[in-house]
Amino acid sequence: MRLDTGQIEVLDEAMAEVLRRKEPWERIAIGFNLWRGAWDMLTHYLSTCHPDWTEERIREEVVRRMSHGAV
Repeated sequence: MRLDTGQIEVLDEAMAEVLRRKEPWERIAIGFNLWRGAWDMLTHYLSTCHPDWTEERIREEVVRRMSHGAV
């Protein structure tokens, strides 16, 4: 296992094997659920930090951050 500034994720071999055994649709569902969880957490964080922002403004900021500024 390589741990340096060029590598931020390390996947345990046991977890890699679990993921290999999943059906493609299961891996997609896992990825979507992780993405959705990040969306929900960021939405909650921004609404807590900026109670004066409208829902639309919060959504725009979530979109901007989740798309890395591409949108």
